[in-house]
Amino acid sequence: MKNSENAFEKIYAVVSRIPRGKVCTYGHIACLAGNPRWSRVVGYALHVNPYPETVPCYRVVNRLGEVSSAFAFGGGNRQRELLMEDGIPFLPDGRVDLSRCMWWGEEPDSEADAPQT
Repeated sequence: MKNSENAFEKIYAVVSRIPRGKVCTYGHIACLAGNPRWSRVVGYALHVNPYPETVPCYRVVNRLGEVSSAFAFGGGNRQRELLMEDGIPFLPDGRVDLSRCMWWGEEPDSEADAPQT
C-alpha cells in the first residue's frame, strides 16, 4: 500500500500545479508523475482525491479531450461547468480544445498562464 500512497501523492502534486485556464490528460499526468503506464492509476487517485480544494481534478480530461462521466463531479455536466468557469474552450462536439489549453507541465510564466485568484 505504501507504493500506491507514494504514487497518489506524486499524482496529486502534479494535478495541483495545473493552472486555471489549462487542462491535462490522464496519460500526461502519469508521465509527469513518473510512470507513463499509470493512466488508470491517475484516474483512480483522482476518484479518491482527499484534497479537492487544492487538487483540481476537474482539470483532467481523457486523451481526446472528453470530460468524465456524470458521477465523478456531482452530476451531469458539472465538470464542463467548472472548466467553462476556468475559461476552457470547447469544440462543437463537446470536447475540450486541447490544442488551445493543454498544460504540458510547465510552470506559469506569464500572466495569461498564471492561476487566477
